[in-house]
Amino acid sequence: MGYTLTEKILREHLLDGSYEPGNEIGIKIDQTLTQDATGTMAYLQFESMGLKEIATELSVSYVDHNTIQVGFENADDHAYLESIAEKYGIYFSRPGNGICHQVHLERFARPGKTLLGSDSHTPTAGGVGSLAIGAGGLDVAVAMGGGAYYLTAPKVINVRLTGELQPWATAKDVVLRVLQILTTKGNVASVCEYTGEGIEKLTVPERATITNMGAETGVTTSLFPSDLQTRRFLEAQGRGDQWVPLGPDRDAEYERTIEIDLSEMEPLAAAPHSPGNVVKIRDLDLAVDQVMIGSCTNSSFVDLMTVAAMARGRHLPSGVSLGIAPGSRQVLNTIARNGALSDLISFGARILESACGFCIGNSLSPRTDSVSVRTSNRNFKGRSGTPSANVYLTSPVVAVASALTGRLTDPRDLKIAIPRVEMPEHFEIDDSMIIPPMPLESRADVEIQRGPNIGEPPLNGPMPEGIRGVVAIKVGDLVTTDHIMPAGARLKYRSNVPKYSEFVFEPLDKEFSARASALRDKGQHNVIVAGQSYGQGSSREHAALCPMYLGVKAVIAKSIERIHAANLVNFGIVPFSFVREEDYDHLKTGEEIRIPGLRRLLENENDAALALSGEKEIRLRMNLSRRQRDILLAGGLLPFTVQGKK
Repeated sequence: MGYTLTEKILREHLLDGSYEPGNEIGIKIDQTLTQDATGTMAYLQFESMGLKEIATELSVSYVDHNTIQVGFENADDHAYLESIAEKYGIYFSRPGNGICHQVHLERFARPGKTLLGSDSHTPTAGGVGSLAIGAGGLDVAVAMGGGAYYLTAPKVINVRLTGELQPWATAKDVVLRVLQILTTKGNVASVCEYTGEGIEKLTVPERATITNMGAETGVTTSLFPSDLQTRRFLEAQGRGDQWVPLGPDRDAEYERTIEIDLSEMEPLAAAPHSPGNVVKIRDLDLAVDQVMIGSCTNSSFVDLMTVAAMARGRHLPSGVSLGIAPGSRQVLNTIARNGALSDLISFGARILESACGFCIGNSLSPRTDSVSVRTSNRNFKGRSGTPSANVYLTSPVVAVASALTGRLTDPRDLKIAIPRVEMPEHFEIDDSMIIPPMPLESRADVEIQRGPNIGEPPLNGPMPEGIRGVVAIKVGDLVTTDHIMPAGARLKYRSNVPKYSEFVFEPLDKEFSARASALRDKGQHNVIVAGQSYGQGSSREHAALCPMYLGVKAVIAKSIERIHAANLVNFGIVPFSFVREEDYDHLKTGEEIRIPGLRRLLENENDAALALSGEKEIRLRMNLSRRQRDILLAGGLLPFTVQGKK
């Protein structure tokens, strides 16, 4: 039996464990990336481990999330990140250079390499055949120091594409169709691998759109082979020498196969409030208030050239606002020089910085009760910064068609010819806003810049003998990391855990932080009870770190998403699941709860535990490796790693 491409890359990088789907394995990481919202804490953790330099082939620190300077906090964090990069030999992509995933795809991602990023959309690099995985910042810090990254050896899903996209159907519609099939839950420890003759005409930017938004299904990553399209893209980026052909064996066996005929695709949208709520554009009839084009999903050169061509010679109707954020400085420079930027400005677009911006809700929030059409990847309730807004996720051609008409519009109904835009044979390369690593002999004199908002990462104590405390909060299904740890304006406190912890669960329960703090100060343990797919969305480790700071010792849920479950373990919080899901109904906020003998259970590799609340006995399950148990016993990955170095 042959190997899938996923298995080939994982086996080549295997450091620990045996490769069998479902087993925990440790792999070597070739490249890492961080962004400022998660990277600041990752580098603070890297420092606290006592590591002297990075051990990866390449690590890049990007500033793309909180680039808006409201108060001193963001600017101080950027200065810290730049000085850390100088000190430890890390590439530094300055604010304004672009969104990490777009820039990494253009300048650094390589076929066959492993990439670990402190952002859930790191799988974007799967568009060039890189096995790229999103993780918490602490996992990335360990990988930068040369430690293995641990994951469950995945089941591989074959997404077989046939046919060819017809006019006005796009890669965004393909990934929305994948979301329609797989949904946003139940895909933990799986990888989507794309095969079939349909991939041959998909360019790398189109493939990257698909792998980027594949993150919303909950799979570990998504992957395309490295073929002639990959070679063409790398050559256009001046990196043709980095191309290698890669693909699955002809007799590779997959967990299952999904067939998608590209010729049958049509314009789709993800309706509020989930990326998995997929509908046909022609089934919607809505007035549109705002259109936002950009994000790491759809901000490539071809995307924006197509938008500019559709807008050329036309004007934005009254009542509709339009914002456009090019994904990188390379894209922005190119459309500025060829005149497309002028077309967009003349149309009435507001040109935004090459950054995450509107996608994470820190700018351009829509008005109350509005309809916002966006080309980004998430439309969770309130993520736009406006809780009452209804956000629809679409392709750029649907977005600009809707801007033209003021209504959600299928571009096939415009009765205009689709613009023919080709990827250039050679991009204009300017890496002047990427600061390369300093020579080793110059790093000793670098002084790390620490503003007053930057604190030490808090350390957890060892796991207690048992948990005795209170159900501090009970939440429902599909609770995202944005619900747990709000982004937007709150992100500026990311390097100040005591302050950021004041906002845990703010969108769901504004009193949670004060309540949990009071219980912690009384010596009680806090427990979170949740429904299905708890912790989906961003890789934001603060959604585990800040609850840990507030005294949370366990999460009991119907199911927990991959990255968040790993982050919980990393910060000494036990992820439990209900043996009987109906027991979820038997626990209430404020109830006293005990989980006796927990430390003994972890030491003896017992997966079963019992929660006691009044006269109720609730059976729980732990699905943990020996390594994860040792991490929990130590109080988290940071104390576990520090202990291991003594």
